[in-house]
Amino acid sequence: MDTLLIRNARLVNEGQIQEADLLIRQGRIERIAPLITTPTHQTLDAAGQWLLPGMIDDQVHFREPGLTHKGCIATESAAAVAGGITSFMDMPNTRPATLSLEALAHKKALAARDSHANYAFHFGVSQDNLDTVAALDPRSVAGIKVFMGASTGQMLVDEPAVLERLFACAPTVLLTHCEHTPRILAHEAHWRAQYGDAVPFSAHPHIRDAEACYLSSALAVGLARRHGTRLHVLHISTARELALFDDLPLDAKHISAEVCMHHLLFDEGDYPRLGSLLKCNPAIKSRADRDALRAALNSHRLDVIGTDHAPHTREEKAQTYFSAPAGLPLVQHALPGLLELVHDDVISLSTLVAKTSHRVADLFGIVDRGYLREGYWADLVLVGPRHTPHPEDPLLSRCGWSPFSGVPWRSQVNTTFVSGQIAWHQGQIRPQCRGMALAFKG
Repeated sequence: MDTLLIRNARLVNEGQIQEADLLIRQGRIERIAPLITTPTHQTLDAAGQWLLPGMIDDQVHFREPGLTHKGCIATESAAAVAGGITSFMDMPNTRPATLSLEALAHKKALAARDSHANYAFHFGVSQDNLDTVAALDPRSVAGIKVFMGASTGQMLVDEPAVLERLFACAPTVLLTHCEHTPRILAHEAHWRAQYGDAVPFSAHPHIRDAEACYLSSALAVGLARRHGTRLHVLHISTARELALFDDLPLDAKHISAEVCMHHLLFDEGDYPRLGSLLKCNPAIKSRADRDALRAALNSHRLDVIGTDHAPHTREEKAQTYFSAPAGLPLVQHALPGLLELVHDDVISLSTLVAKTSHRVADLFGIVDRGYLREGYWADLVLVGPRHTPHPEDPLLSRCGWSPFSGVPWRSQVNTTFVSGQIAWHQGQIRPQCRGMALAFKG
């Protein structure tokens, strides 16, 4: 469509909430004003709903190529737009891993064909591709991802000399998964000696404990300070790690931190109920850790909120502790789940928008997205109250389950716009919607 007018919305943007109309022309926001009377092809009455910039998820695992029995770009991006996510950045641990320019180009082609949301990809690091990493055009990738701890296959990087070179040569933001492998392995041996293969899932936060996270995060932060690296530490899960990060605005520091929704919404008291469905790395930990992370959202220590969406099949998750894979499918409930923090007065709506949209765009240097501004791409979400008891919504992720099944959300995503197109409306995917490749300032 050429033009679309959204009327009677409550726009949430850059710390303010205002009642206004918003005009979209050829995919971009042309005008924001109290009353717009321009003739348009289509008009949508928001009827007082919140109009937010769409969530930009800096960390997802959409499983394509190579693991498409769990999910693929088409299914997981559909789930994402249903959850208010208009742009995603996919992780490199697919099969094959995104460790070469050829693998990166293949994933971009798949997304151009199939993605309902805007897309970008992180480039992976192994022990032997540092020359490729150092030569990357920073405009070609969202970031560079290194697993500084337990990982799958060839992507574990823990040799000091390799890490020193990586932190010295990274041409764009370096993202780290931080857990201390030797400590985790020692804990696994202890619990296996006591329980064999029948280790309870409630042991997960003790096996992958707060110290394992802190040791690795502290190493990453130390390396970044020594080399001046633009570092982004993913999925902070403990109160102790927060002290590693400065309480400064994002543009005043070169080391930033992400927190994920499951570490904000669950704690170790949920393991008896959910068991293997709650297993993720790093582990969901204590109520005190959860509450510290929530409180830190009101400072600058935690800069962005992501999902770390990582689907696995029910059959895979039904295995014993050491065999069940780690990861949760989360994108379809991203904004409804995070809005519970607003309803409970943990954070303001403006803070939520800043940490799911504004700061993500700022951190990665995304061109013309993440804000409700004239001239920017129209990546928008209309959110309203859920007036009826929570239905069992059809799950769009290919894995077909959610740790949030039956949760009575107080808000729902009614309409999602991706680059000016309606991608999700009144509980239905618009299958013709295709996202665009995110552009980076470099």
